[in-house]
Amino acid sequence: MGMDKQIKKKKWPPKKIIALSLTAAFIILVLYVFLFKLNKSSLNVKKERITISSVTRGPFQEFIPVQGEVMSLRTHYIPAGEGGRIVEIFLEAGTMVNKGDPILRLENTDLLMTIMWREAEFFQTENNLRNTQLQLEQRRLQLNQELAQVDNQLMQRKKTYDRYEALIKDNLISKHEYELSKSEYDYWVKSKTLTEESIKKDLEFREAQVISLEDNLRRMRSNLDVIKQKQDSLIVRAPETGHLTALVAEIGQQKRQGEELGQIDILDGFRVRARIDEYHIARVEPGKFGSFEFGAGGRLKVTRKYPEVTNGQFEVDMEFADTAPTNITRGQTLHIKLELSDVSEAILVPRGGFFQSTGGNWVYVVNKEETLATQRRIRINRQNTEVFEVLEGLEPGEKVITSSYESFGNMDQLILK
Repeated sequence: MGMDKQIKKKKWPPKKIIALSLTAAFIILVLYVFLFKLNKSSLNVKKERITISSVTRGPFQEFIPVQGEVMSLRTHYIPAGEGGRIVEIFLEAGTMVNKGDPILRLENTDLLMTIMWREAEFFQTENNLRNTQLQLEQRRLQLNQELAQVDNQLMQRKKTYDRYEALIKDNLISKHEYELSKSEYDYWVKSKTLTEESIKKDLEFREAQVISLEDNLRRMRSNLDVIKQKQDSLIVRAPETGHLTALVAEIGQQKRQGEELGQIDILDGFRVRARIDEYHIARVEPGKFGSFEFGAGGRLKVTRKYPEVTNGQFEVDMEFADTAPTNITRGQTLHIKLELSDVSEAILVPRGGFFQSTGGNWVYVVNKEETLATQRRIRINRQNTEVFEVLEGLEPGEKVITSSYESFGNMDQLILK
């Protein structure tokens, strides 16, 4: 009878191996979570000290807040036509004026002396013209007398010559007497021709003198009229009917030619002039719209852009797209939302103090139970006074802390209590 073979018992049964593996995995997981939590910085924060906002999807429009001053639709500026010293003021700023009403009077001593000198020169030239015209007529009379004498001599010599010509045919006079009468007749014929040519040249010269003096006198009269118009402009008058809004003038004040003295507003409508930060100068052009909430509210349209930058700002003129509010007044300030883009759908997060701490690069995202907030990278694009447009990192329905992060010290997570 053979001996039975002894069977060795397995040292590591499969069930034991599986149990040990699961135990090891659990221990590793617990250690990982524990170490992960140890590596993340946390801060306890009271919920009443923060602002939790919801991320939404909705219409977005980029706009900037600006302030505009209500002005008259049309304004006439009052320049000093001529420089001078203010000696009299007829009207004060704030009064209604009609076109042509005198506003103030200037005095210009240099202009007055110029007028006196030009007038004296004009009168002297006018007197010279009269004297020259008189001399012309006297000379014309004198030359006509000389010509008459020549004609008389010629007529007498012609009678003698004609008589001798008849007598010589019958040999009743000598040939010498005939030739002498003929010679004298020919002399006076030539003398008349020369006298007429001399008279013509003499009169042409004197008439040219008169014409030159007359032309000179006309130019001087025209120049004198222009200077007298300048004298008339020393009384500054209203260029249009309207409201004398401003008058920069004091008695004794010296004003340069063309210097602005004031302005008249034409009360037939209103416009708005707004000052805008130069950062937006490339994006604000005529045709852009803005809205305001004064009265029943309304819309404005940019009609003119002034590209000059002063103290970091440029100006635009805006006109009411519809009828201006009935109770609006010149000089009033309107708070305007100036639109920089069209309306489009976007993921939105309300504006808040967090942006100053993170630059819009990340936010604290709050869990559904509002017990924990963790950092998350995001990307913000455009903004207005109410919301930021979010391009990446957030979804509608999520909640974020939008108040200031200044006291959080850049913690990885916030425990909300």
